Amino acid sequence: MPRSDHPHLGWSRIPRPAYGADYNPEQWDKATWKDDVRLMREANVNLVTLGVFAWSWIEPKPDAFDFSGLDEVIALLYESGIAVDLATPTAAPPLWFSHAHPESLPVTADGRTLAPGSRQAYCPSSPVYRERAALVTRRLAEGYGDHPAVVMWHINNEYANANAHCWCPTSADAFRNWLRTTYGNDLDALNERWGTAVWGMQYGSWEHVIPPCTSTSSLSPGLWLDFYRFSDAEHLACFRAERDIVRAHSPGRPVTTNFMASALRWSDYWRWAREVDIVSNDHYLPSEDPNRAADLAFAADLTRGLADGRPWMLMEHSTSAVQWQPRNIAKAPGEMARNTLTHLARGADGVLFFQWRQSAYGPEKWHSAMLPHSGEDTRIWREAKALGNTVAGLADIAGSTCPPADMALLLDYEAMWALQLPHRPSSDMTYSSILRDWHRALWTLGLPCDLVPAPGEQRLLLAPSLYALSTDTARALEDYAARGGHLVVGPFSGLVDPHDRIHPGPYPGALRDLLGLRVDEYLPLAAGESVGLDDGSTGHLWAERVLPDPGTEVESRFVDGPAQGGPAVLRRGNIRYLATRPDIPSLLRLLPQWAAQADCTTPVHGAGHGVEVTRRSTPDGRTWLFAVNHTSSPAQVATPVATTGVEVISGALSSGVITIPAGEVAVLAEGHQ
Repeated sequence: MPRSDHPHLGWSRIPRPAYGADYNPEQWDKATWKDDVRLMREANVNLVTLGVFAWSWIEPKPDAFDFSGLDEVIALLYESGIAVDLATPTAAPPLWFSHAHPESLPVTADGRTLAPGSRQAYCPSSPVYRERAALVTRRLAEGYGDHPAVVMWHINNEYANANAHCWCPTSADAFRNWLRTTYGNDLDALNERWGTAVWGMQYGSWEHVIPPCTSTSSLSPGLWLDFYRFSDAEHLACFRAERDIVRAHSPGRPVTTNFMASALRWSDYWRWAREVDIVSNDHYLPSEDPNRAADLAFAADLTRGLADGRPWMLMEHSTSAVQWQPRNIAKAPGEMARNTLTHLARGADGVLFFQWRQSAYGPEKWHSAMLPHSGEDTRIWREAKALGNTVAGLADIAGSTCPPADMALLLDYEAMWALQLPHRPSSDMTYSSILRDWHRALWTLGLPCDLVPAPGEQRLLLAPSLYALSTDTARALEDYAARGGHLVVGPFSGLVDPHDRIHPGPYPGALRDLLGLRVDEYLPLAAGESVGLDDGSTGHLWAERVLPDPGTEVESRFVDGPAQGGPAVLRRGNIRYLATRPDIPSLLRLLPQWAAQADCTTPVHGAGHGVEVTRRSTPDGRTWLFAVNHTSSPAQVATPVATTGVEVISGALSSGVITIPAGEVAVLAEGHQ
């Protein structure tokens, strides 16, 4: 069914743009609840996520459910016009459950059982965990499925964050069953795909197959990759079970779970995104990263790509410092608003914080919140309240979206999992860092970019890292190029299949004919080493000795290093291959050339180098231009629509050029007066 026709999309009840936070009333007394609701109204909060970790609050003993506190809180919120995103609390099983069922606890690769007492202390394959999770979900859905305050549902929390993989006996049995299904109960096929002839590790019985536990040396990469797929599937099965219960008792209200998309870890979110009604994401800045503004844009662009035209929201971010980084740097004045409005600028329909009131105890007491420990007489509270007014003033953007970009970055989660396994030519060739470098360069240049799982209609497709590649994806790239799409492929790509088996024939395997070249040898560089190119570019960490086919043009050559004199950038028609990993300055020079040759849209004048310019539009032709100034100096942006507009935040008229003060945001309603 097309996503636009999804019967559970149901945004009609959800305020847009949504503004609010996670709310944990179980940490506070009833007098505080009333004060909380009063202050939420002051801050224009219109949506709160409720009950995420409240399992022991609503079921303090087995089958002894007590919803009185939840009833009272929901009533207070509803009476004040604040909508509820009601969560199933299954990310935090109660201690009574864990002690009654120690077999449900997760086990590490070296056989250690992890103790209860923290969130996600469960094995996703555990039948008893799934049974109790289904029970508490059903009781919540039956009780609140048609409550007018509940406008959407939130399943669990940050799946696979702390318990991505489990090695307990239950998981081992479930893994074997998953493998039997995946391989059609054909053990010979499994042996062939995993290459178990290496080191004489052929399986003669399904009972011999175990998860990749700590061993004397390395294990089969095929075993690891299937274990990653299995683990992701188990978490997704847990989500689906709860989601289906909620849908049965609360029809018409959308269901989500909060992703951690920009972390690029253990969940294939392209697969997950198909299962949720609303894509939502948690994003926390790497506070010591000088390029953290680019990280914001990456998170928003990826979440928008996962939503694929549907509404999406930022489910969690922080008002200031978090508590879990090595050094938790506070956000500067105004940074909270820039962070939030960056997500709105890039397409979000809601922006929520973790959390509403800063905890007075527990592991997250030093995590910032909308209402700090010191209460209302604080900078953070004043900024959170002012931001609420700003978001409320942007109500007209509801229903608008960001137009598709002319260029896109290809993100393949399974290629990422394969590249991060041990025994690769260089540990410096990490998927996440390569992808982020390319996106950061595009962001710096002010060039709009989407993230996609496969080739589409974009004019320029960038695939900076595709070590593992299925034949289906290779054919899709061939079809894209045959349709006239411009393709750029990064080094060390196309080499292995989804089971980490080398594609037959010369390197680069599945891409050899498409790229029109042969790689004779991969030449990883020493730590800190770089190579020069005769076009002035610099490659780092990696080089290759490449032999072009007839008809393949050499655009630049190595001037030094182990591949000196050999091709570094090659072109065959509208397809390019890079035999090194360009550094950021080189990408800043090369990407505009490639974009121009693909006839991609040029940046808005004044955009780039810390000034973000994006646009949202509605089907009826209304448009808003967002300009976010992350720099310490005022910036000017020349609007491409030569009509008078209204700067929404200040209310000032603008014609042609808008000025954005240092560290601030402007939103121009183009053509509106």
